Amino acid sequence: MEAIDLLLQRRSVPARNMVEPGPDAAALERILRAGTRVPDHGKLAPWRIQVLRKDGQRRLGEVMAGIFARENADATEALIEAMRQKPALAPLLLVVTHKPAPSAKIPELEQILSGGALCQNILMAAHAQGFCGSWITGWPAYHRQVVELLGHNPATDKILGFIYLGTPSEPMEDRPRPALSDVVSEWAGPLVQVA
Repeated sequence: MEAIDLLLQRRSVPARNMVEPGPDAAALERILRAGTRVPDHGKLAPWRIQVLRKDGQRRLGEVMAGIFARENADATEALIEAMRQKPALAPLLLVVTHKPAPSAKIPELEQILSGGALCQNILMAAHAQGFCGSWITGWPAYHRQVVELLGHNPATDKILGFIYLGTPSEPMEDRPRPALSDVVSEWAGPLVQVA
């Protein structure tokens, strides 16, 4: 398949619709190698990738369920259990975190955008190998205790996403995409003279 066809066909698959197999060691290494081939001004590598297999997914789920129950007194047992199971919905979970690198020349926004490109490359590399993926955040990505649990500094580091990887359980229909005429325009200069 041509690379352009892969780009035109990629779509997110909800984690609940993912089954085994997930990427094996060789496929995961290709995904991670492709993931890190992103624009990275200054070669700072201002991101980290954590691989969570079933044990890690279970432990993260326990913490998320505990936080959710503590902070939502009216939460039902079903909601708490759903939160406990959330990290383990797919065969493999990656956590991508922005780790800012001090630089007088390279703004933090550029570093964050490099992390976003890393997430997209991961999704594309998984798709190219026949897997599916879903990149989400949700409240755990912004919760101080979750950031700390994963070994990061909540004062500086930001979870950019939880990336679920697996095999689709059924064929998935594509969602509507924006019309190019709604999001693309040409610019040939200002309409008025700038003083």
